[in-house]
Amino acid sequence: MVTQQPQTVVSNGSFRFEVYDNWLQLPDDWDLQQIVGVAVDSSDRLFVFSRSDHPLTIFSPDGSLVASWDHQEFTRPHGVFIDPHDRVFLTDDMGHSVRCYSIDGELQMTLGTPGVASPTGVRDCDYRTMDQAAGPFNLPTNVAISPEGDLYVCDGYGNARVHHFDAEGTLIASWGEPGDGPGQFHVPHGVRFGPDGLLYVSDRENSRVQKFTPGGEVVGEWSGLARPCEVVFDQDNVAYVIEIGFRCGLFAGHHSAREDKPGGRLSVLDQQGKVLAQFGGGETPDKPGDFYAPHDLAIDSKGDLYIGEVRPGAGRFGEVLSDQQTKTLSAPLLQKFVRVGTCEIPKPGFCESATIFAPPIITCYESTLCRVLLLMN
Repeated sequence: MVTQQPQTVVSNGSFRFEVYDNWLQLPDDWDLQQIVGVAVDSSDRLFVFSRSDHPLTIFSPDGSLVASWDHQEFTRPHGVFIDPHDRVFLTDDMGHSVRCYSIDGELQMTLGTPGVASPTGVRDCDYRTMDQAAGPFNLPTNVAISPEGDLYVCDGYGNARVHHFDAEGTLIASWGEPGDGPGQFHVPHGVRFGPDGLLYVSDRENSRVQKFTPGGEVVGEWSGLARPCEVVFDQDNVAYVIEIGFRCGLFAGHHSAREDKPGGRLSVLDQQGKVLAQFGGGETPDKPGDFYAPHDLAIDSKGDLYIGEVRPGAGRFGEVLSDQQTKTLSAPLLQKFVRVGTCEIPKPGFCESATIFAPPIITCYESTLCRVLLLMN
């Protein structure tokens, strides 16, 4: 049953969200199965890329189904990115290609040769079997657009590179190689430009986010993460990092689930990499506000978050379920975290919607459930 009421409220640090986990209005016989990518356009419509019979679906902010691109075929969906001109970039990892569409679904450009992988030597989609880095593409994952309009593709499960294209799709340069040193990758999974003009690459199996200049020079990293999939910045330049954690999505024979390490979670960081807040952790992955296997996130113009998850049991790509995984089938596929409005108070005084004295820099949050005063870090 679809509900438009929040299931819970979560707060950590200076951040507070109402959480909705059953808010998409789908036809009765639809199951999106695995939501691998989410993005919003200039009208705050939500584009959902899923491994299902309806690979690209579009929703209004209230969860109403607007459209579905069922006529498009993908070998295996992975990432979606929408640029400032509302062009939609869809990454097909097992199709070894990236396609660019108009907002209405008209194909405009294809990067890579669909179905043809570059010669990295990778076997069984396992990055550890790679012989060498190569050109575009071998199981690419996500796309970013620079302020100048150039395209950057992280590549990905079967390669260890970032590829830089001009706006017309001509390859300019590639960088990266397998490894855990600076500028090396073990599954470059997410890519996004930050407000500082740097390129942030989620180096998932190295549990870090590396920072690069647009020309490919590594200039720093955020370490100590839990297998990050993507980083997205809000309008206040705060970074939201979605981490799949150490309890699912592990490579066979290499990792084993670790109860002493975090599961899926959302970390909120400042531009220096300081953790401001964290949500989830995988202790109760079937509950609103926690996660099983969070894979992507998007932020709309109001600061609300959309977090898509890869749930086991879709069956289309050969998953074999354990008893424990079977229990997670009720886990939310797409949670919406609604952050309440803010009112800034520039100097000590009283907030009109609170009754406690405010320090010099505060944000007052107004929620449908409550009105509280939170201190900014």
